[in-house]
Amino acid sequence: MKYGEKEIVEFDINNEENFWPNKNEKNYVIKIELPEFMAKCPRSGYPDFATIYLEYTPDKLVIELKALKIYINSFMFREVSHENSANEIFDTLYEKLQPRWMKVVADFKPRGNVHTVIEIDSDKM
Repeated sequence: MKYGEKEIVEFDINNEENFWPNKNEKNYVIKIELPEFMAKCPRSGYPDFATIYLEYTPDKLVIELKALKIYINSFMFREVSHENSANEIFDTLYEKLQPRWMKVVADFKPRGNVHTVIEIDSDKM
């Protein structure tokens, strides 16, 4: 296994060093685009590709960007549906960050003439 693969496979998003204190009291929005998301279809094993858009208004914590990148890359070895991957990303980050507001959009590339977009917004929960 190459060192990058090893880092991804062994990565744990729950480690405290992946989250930093937010030193700003005001409301502001962090917008992050992750254009290289990949996971395997649980039925066929074919790869599914997506762009993940994360927006959040932090409270006490922000996520370290390299940690977010490795977390997103960890899905490439997993068989998980569009809906479950988007919901897992939202739930994991929402639980760890406890932001004032958060939205995740998973915009999957068309496959078999189907284009899926999953949107989860903490205001609509």
